[in-house]
Amino acid sequence: MVLVTVSFANTFLDARLAENEFATNKQFLLTTALQIDDIAWTVGRTQTVRFSSQFGNMKFQSAALRYTLEIDTGSGWVTVINNVTGMIMFNVPVGVYSISNNYFERILPSSSGSFLQIGPSAPVDHVFCVEKLPMAEGNYTRIVVVPTIRMLNSSITGPQQDTTSYYKFYLPTLEPGAHQYLSQSITLQGDSITKLVKSGVDKVRFNVTFPNGDASVGFDSSFFNFDNISEEVILQENSVIELYLGKIIVTLGKI
Repeated sequence: MVLVTVSFANTFLDARLAENEFATNKQFLLTTALQIDDIAWTVGRTQTVRFSSQFGNMKFQSAALRYTLEIDTGSGWVTVINNVTGMIMFNVPVGVYSISNNYFERILPSSSGSFLQIGPSAPVDHVFCVEKLPMAEGNYTRIVVVPTIRMLNSSITGPQQDTTSYYKFYLPTLEPGAHQYLSQSITLQGDSITKLVKSGVDKVRFNVTFPNGDASVGFDSSFFNFDNISEEVILQENSVIELYLGKIIVTLGKI
């Protein structure tokens, strides 16, 4: 009876420790998401953020999402950008910590599931918790950071009282570095910024697809739980759009 009691107590203690660790790393990955927004637009800037884990592991998943941008200048839709990005995940085996199958919690933003967010304070990442079973990639309770798109718009009036509307879109792109696994840390490095400018645009449409969404991996539409997989924006007539792609190299465990 004593052995059974001790075993139960140890199991209960491990479960509580895992729960606390999971909650702590929610905040850690929220901080990481904010760092991504700082680093994506400054080439050469590097930031290392550290975490602590006994039960889980940090993973970088390449080719998590593919975003395409289509524009309409009055002659129909034309694709101008096809961009693939990875994502960062903190994974805890469900045998250690489980909430419930198909559990989903939005952390950032908390009230909207659109991958297109509007306004100067809008995030360029989604942070969420998800438990989706079974998955061929592994059965985990996860905290996920995945890049999304921020939109800003403004109007400028020229000397002839002519007004031009400008729409700016920001999308970080996460790519893997040479993971070293020498410490519990994530290093983010701003690598490059690509700018696309198009004039005379009436409408834009962003689409998202899932390169690793097949049954062999499982990161499909239901995993990310976006409100829509296509977002269309009707612009002021003959607008100018600017798209900024900030490439970030993500390295796990770099000292």
